[in-house]
Amino acid sequence: MALALLNSASLSCLEANLINIEVDARSTEDKQTIIIVGLPDAAVKESRDRVMAAIKNSGFKIGFLYCIINLAPGDLRKEGPLYDLPIALGLLCSLGRIPPNCPYGDYLVVGELSLSGSMRPIQGALAIAILARNLGKKGVLLPAQNAKEAATVPGINVYAIHHLNEAVQFFLDPESLQPVRSEVSEDIFNNAIPAIDFADIKGQEHVKRAIEIAAAGAHNVVLSGPPGSGKTMLAKAFNGIIPELTLDEALEITKVHSVAGMLAEGQAVITQRPFRSPHHTVSYAGLIGGGAVPRPGEVSLAHHGILFLDELPEFSRTVLEVLRQPLEDRKVTISRANGNYTFPTNFICIAAMNPCPCGNLGHPDKPCIDTQTQIDRYLSKISGPLWDRMDMHISVPPLRYQDIISSKSGESSAVIRQRVRQARKRQHARFGKVKNNAEMSSREIREFCALDSACHELLRQVVDTMGASARACDRLLRVALTVADLAGDPHVTKSHLLEAINFRNIQHQFIKK
Repeated sequence: MALALLNSASLSCLEANLINIEVDARSTEDKQTIIIVGLPDAAVKESRDRVMAAIKNSGFKIGFLYCIINLAPGDLRKEGPLYDLPIALGLLCSLGRIPPNCPYGDYLVVGELSLSGSMRPIQGALAIAILARNLGKKGVLLPAQNAKEAATVPGINVYAIHHLNEAVQFFLDPESLQPVRSEVSEDIFNNAIPAIDFADIKGQEHVKRAIEIAAAGAHNVVLSGPPGSGKTMLAKAFNGIIPELTLDEALEITKVHSVAGMLAEGQAVITQRPFRSPHHTVSYAGLIGGGAVPRPGEVSLAHHGILFLDELPEFSRTVLEVLRQPLEDRKVTISRANGNYTFPTNFICIAAMNPCPCGNLGHPDKPCIDTQTQIDRYLSKISGPLWDRMDMHISVPPLRYQDIISSKSGESSAVIRQRVRQARKRQHARFGKVKNNAEMSSREIREFCALDSACHELLRQVVDTMGASARACDRLLRVALTVADLAGDPHVTKSHLLEAINFRNIQHQFIKK
């Protein structure tokens, strides 16, 4: 019998790796022996039973056999059921049921088989299609449920397989199956209607201004105010004013969600920026990512979107402290015995909190019943370094009755979004690439935030009176540059810096008078 060679793929973090599947089988008279080597996990070992049942129920009679299946390279652990389809095809080829001269090497083949021979969906189809394109393959064969997702990758043919027989027929006659065409275009990202429009939010004009600045420069924000002041509503309206996704950003987000197994069946691509709002009981592994084989956490699922942390001091201090690296580096690396896994975390963090345990500190009408010791203990879960990593600290006061009953409508999200778009275009032109002010390095801050003597004196006073750290000063300058971008000014002036300072200093509200 012939030795069959097929190409498949394994998933490691967000990337796919080439796996060569070698099948050597011969018929025997009275004993069935199938051996899988190459560091297979339990799911891969179980594939021999699924494959044999699928082959039989697809109408092929192969009898008893002795078969060795090698998954190369042998030092890379193979996990999951996505090798079922290439193993089945390799076995049929090795036994002569499919001609050995078929163009197996021109394609990547992945897919889980049911006992009937039909296909089940897999995870990571987008990463596998990208690998096939990078390897110069003619195409990729995968379950039909994943075909639209994989077809969003340009430059590669994607063939939707519904049943094992369909894959066999394809290799006998490649013209029998037409590749799936992508239906994704930039237009699909422009049709979203915001869940909450800024025109529907009563009052809070200075908070809306701060949110606009945060959206324009991709700055992290803390909203502090009593219950019912609109913090959560403002955070949920944020998605309506940041620019729409680009196709490249959408593919990055889709790859993360695909590997995490969070794409809906038949969903080709994520079209809206993620808005992730984990409960305050989330573990650090759930927030950052983890597991024996690490999977993306909330910070990675929020990539190119928003991570909303409601009731910030209610989160465990341990959980909050692991946010430092994702906020600073915009990626997170998880180390395990079998390697390091890096996930992207380029998100905007919006945190909401009460100023004290009862929530009434600073309220004009309701007295605070907490002692200063209780307030300090409440806030102690938020460390100084984490405070420093939040660009803007915004006080959200309670609404007055006049604001609640007012029929006056504010600016719509569409109008604000247009200003945000223009500000981001100025940033992209400044950096020569898609990059926002919040991502500026220290060198870029010195280059693009040149200050006059009045600004230097103002910044010196901030350091002396507020005790601002070097990191806090850098973040003030980033916000000030965003204020200048919104105004269309080429340089940071004293007025821009004053507004940035105004949206940073709320520490005084946590001190009981």
